Amino acid sequence: MLVSELELPNLDATATGAGPKNRDVLAGLAAQSWLVRHPFGYLLTRHEDCVAVLKDKRWHSATKLISQLKGITDERYLERQKRPSILSMEGDEHQRLRRLVSPAFTPRSADRLRPFMREVIEELIEPFVATGRCEFVSDICEPYPIPIICQLLGAPREDWEQFSQWATTIFQVFNDDLADHVDEVVDAGIALEAYVRGLITERRKEPRDDLLSEMIAAEEEGDRLNETELVTMVEAIILAGTDTTRNQLACAIATFVDHPDQWARLADEPELANRATEESLRYLGAIRATGRFASEDIEYRDITFPAGTLVFPSFVAANHDTDMFEEPDRFDIEADRSGATHLTLGFGLHYCLGANLARAELQEALSILATRMPNLRLDGEITWKPDGFGIWGPARLPLAFDTPSLG
Repeated sequence: MLVSELELPNLDATATGAGPKNRDVLAGLAAQSWLVRHPFGYLLTRHEDCVAVLKDKRWHSATKLISQLKGITDERYLERQKRPSILSMEGDEHQRLRRLVSPAFTPRSADRLRPFMREVIEELIEPFVATGRCEFVSDICEPYPIPIICQLLGAPREDWEQFSQWATTIFQVFNDDLADHVDEVVDAGIALEAYVRGLITERRKEPRDDLLSEMIAAEEEGDRLNETELVTMVEAIILAGTDTTRNQLACAIATFVDHPDQWARLADEPELANRATEESLRYLGAIRATGRFASEDIEYRDITFPAGTLVFPSFVAANHDTDMFEEPDRFDIEADRSGATHLTLGFGLHYCLGANLARAELQEALSILATRMPNLRLDGEITWKPDGFGIWGPARLPLAFDTPSLG
């Protein structure tokens, strides 16, 4: 049977609501069907189906379709999208890029940066410890990942703020209002590319102990990255390593505010930071879904998905699937969920290349913040980013906590 002929519940994209309420809407749909009609295609609501699609090479990343889905006709933007990028590549070329660069993204590589991560988060929280107040998104989340990415690449400290601005601007490509910001997105992309090419030229002359030098030297059986591949890879690292971590840290803290007992437990036992990170990623992830399209006619569950059909594996629904997680709506940093895998960092062929780095950043931040921000509580209302934001989380998160004199 053709998928278009099925009687399915409908997802009204305007009615899901921002914030954690989105989870309740999707849970209700998941209880009705594993497949839901979406304004652009179909939404997958069960963990096993999301995994099956993400593992299947016939389902290609929908990243390359963003301009089409959003009705973008700007020639400068469309021309830049033709460049090879690991985010949209498939097949042998995608595997080749991952094979060449993956040795630079091992847990050991991320661990080398942990002392610097601790240094950065301590420096960011210190000015607010005496007052017991901060606006967590702008004061902590926004500036946190950029120094780490720059340290990873070997970019000088004086350029950190510029990197942050480029990343914020370019990541508007995933938002529903991209058409209103095309010019600034393209201009930021051009400026970032020029900067990265300059860095590459410097590292070719003087290699250092940094990721960029490693990628330039990366070789397997005589195969190396060409300059365009290097540029797009560095751009992907800067972008994916910035906005995702910013939003995920904010999502984690917003969750802990609602679970003060868990925050106190983490402060008492910082060694729980690993589990706290995984549970935060599962419970309220900054990446709520991804997109795939059928590269050919695909039969799945005795249903035909014609070539070009778009499906959206819902990470929110999958991460709260009762068939996969025991009491999925309970946030518990001590729960042993090792028998199940959350999907916030993806799965399969396009699994997040920087997952080890992201985990390390979240682990170090949470373990330190839990001890420096005791009795964490809201100091106003949380403002959530609209549902149209691809990388999502709190836009504003005002916090209060006990100062040392009150402790």
